[in-house]
Amino acid sequence: MSYTALQLITKSYYLSQIVSRGLQTVSGEQITDGLSLLNALLDVKGSDIRLIPYFQRYSFAMVNGQEEYYIPNLLSVEAITFNIGDVRFPLQKSSRRQYFGNARVDNITNLPCTWHLERELGGSRLYFYFLPGGTYTCKLSGKFGLTDVTLTTDLSTVYDLYYIEYLRFALAEYICADWGATFPDQAAMKYKEIRKKLMDITPFDLTIQKMSYFNDRPSLDWQQVNLGAGYYPGF
Repeated sequence: MSYTALQLITKSYYLSQIVSRGLQTVSGEQITDGLSLLNALLDVKGSDIRLIPYFQRYSFAMVNGQEEYYIPNLLSVEAITFNIGDVRFPLQKSSRRQYFGNARVDNITNLPCTWHLERELGGSRLYFYFLPGGTYTCKLSGKFGLTDVTLTTDLSTVYDLYYIEYLRFALAEYICADWGATFPDQAAMKYKEIRKKLMDITPFDLTIQKMSYFNDRPSLDWQQVNLGAGYYPGF
């Protein structure tokens, strides 16, 4: 059963009590304002990814020698691997300072070993180093979300009903703020209850994995293989 953005906007106006259910209808101007507020809300939710409970698997082809890849609607990444045939290789996350600030040889093409993500308008850009030395299948686990919809957009093709219900309450609160009205107390309590539950759905994996080149059993990765040439510090 479809659930369009227009339906969400209409029901949010009724929930906000700006428009009286059964006595008034949502006007064309209110619908236009509601769509603008809904898109603003979706964009804000893209910055608060804890409240987007959906992780998706996404695959794309790495290109030989290409460092950057733009992926629409991607909000965050938790894990990335790439395949050579049936063999899967892990990639390590690199911070902005590590990726863009450390010394390196820029034009090395080999098996990638690190990645870094930068948010951009409408999606995110992924960076890889080493530059891919061939065409590999890259697979990521991340959060995606809508940031721009039309009145006819079917939200049920992207979100579950419970999340659409959360958006209905969130949009109703937005509408009240836009009109300078008070969000009804009962609705505010329900909104907080739904919001709290969303925090516990598919939370991020916060376990830490350390890699070191300065112990008795140093880590081995493609940087060590190619740049270390078999030499380990301290041996």
